[in-house]
Amino acid sequence: MAQDAGNEGGIQIGSALVTLVEPHKGSEVEYNRWYERDHFYSGCLIGGGWFAGKRWVATKPLKDLRGPADSPFLPDIAAGSYLATYWVLKDMAAEAIAWGSQQVKWLHENGRMYDARDHIHTLIYANRFATSRDADGVPAELALDHPWGGLVLLMVDRHEGVSPKDATTWLRDELLPDAMAGTPWALTVGLTPIPLPKEAPVFQPSNPGEENRTAMLCFLECDPRECWDVFEGLGEKVAAGGIADVSFYAPFLPTIPGTDTYTDQLW
Repeated sequence: MAQDAGNEGGIQIGSALVTLVEPHKGSEVEYNRWYERDHFYSGCLIGGGWFAGKRWVATKPLKDLRGPADSPFLPDIAAGSYLATYWVLKDMAAEAIAWGSQQVKWLHENGRMYDARDHIHTLIYANRFATSRDADGVPAELALDHPWGGLVLLMVDRHEGVSPKDATTWLRDELLPDAMAGTPWALTVGLTPIPLPKEAPVFQPSNPGEENRTAMLCFLECDPRECWDVFEGLGEKVAAGGIADVSFYAPFLPTIPGTDTYTDQLW
């Protein structure tokens, strides 16, 4: 069921930051503590317009479920143990990107960054739609505060000649309601990329096909392994629609703030 844009006149998602990062081996605990105890806030949530965030982790068994093996999204689909997702208020994407660029520069200058990590994918996305399994499900604006059991990051690339509007309509109104019905997959937020400015202080590999891509954050009420059958045939369902193809799928668990849980299970 498609959700509305949120409380009219109230808090609405305008854009999102999706950042997938790999700590260097041997630095897992140190990275986790730096990110959640400092950077999660100082690099994002204290900025104007940023109003929610949540971190996710992929253990080795979850990485083993990723695909497809020949993904055009990532050259190495096993890369990226930690995912962070953030919401930015409607109409504040430009301000959030500008603030983030300046803030990261300031953090570098003041010794507040951490080098033993690699950015696998970091991008601001525009919010396009939300689809809920239930008539009165968790609103998208509250999704990063809700205690989900897991998340699947799903990248879908529309075919050449298919308009963004047509792809969004098909995903939101045709594919997702049927795929989510009767499953622990309760909410999907659909996002499309906003190109990073040239001065953005983040190095990452390029992602070919970005201009045709929709990122979907699929929020689950259970550990992804407990309902993985829901996603196993999804690539075939997407391809059968003749609109797009799945270019990447990856399951995650929510981190447990204040702990180092999962840091010894990444490899």
